[in-house]
Amino acid sequence: MVDQLDPAVRRVLEAAARKGIALRITILAETSHTAEDAAGALGVELGQIVKSLVFVAPGAGDELRPILCLVAGTNRVDLARLAAVTGEPAIRRASAREARQLSGFSIGGIPPIGHPAPIRAVMDPDLDRYPVVWAAAGTDRAVFPAPPATLRALADALVAPISNAGGAAGGGASSAQAGG
Repeated sequence: MVDQLDPAVRRVLEAAARKGIALRITILAETSHTAEDAAGALGVELGQIVKSLVFVAPGAGDELRPILCLVAGTNRVDLARLAAVTGEPAIRRASAREARQLSGFSIGGIPPIGHPAPIRAVMDPDLDRYPVVWAAAGTDRAVFPAPPATLRALADALVAPISNAGGAAGGGASSAQAGG
């Protein structure tokens, strides 16, 4: 069965396995273009959907340093809070092209792990309100459930207040469905 999965999903499974974690992948019948769509398809609360949002900070020369924000589906990233938490005053959201190039995944399926190079991750503490949250698994139809502590360990994420609770879905180049 693993051999039949999309290569992007296999990369996510392999990255989790390297950390000693076995994921249970769910393939949705249709793509989910928003966190609301993913919550409806899974029959879970909107806050249980993990939006994986890619932001960038300037590096040396033309280099961009990615920062992955794992945000509850009900929340929106607050750039001022994110800048303060990361110490990156010039942080901005990544374009779709930048998000794909830096994460190795297309918007709609950006997962918390499996990227071509390590990406600094910051996790919204509101995800801890749920026993299980759902994140993208590499494509716009593949998702996986995980307790927030497992998600934090997978992404090696810093938990910090980076969002405005109850904001509109978005705030960065994101996985529009369960992954962010």
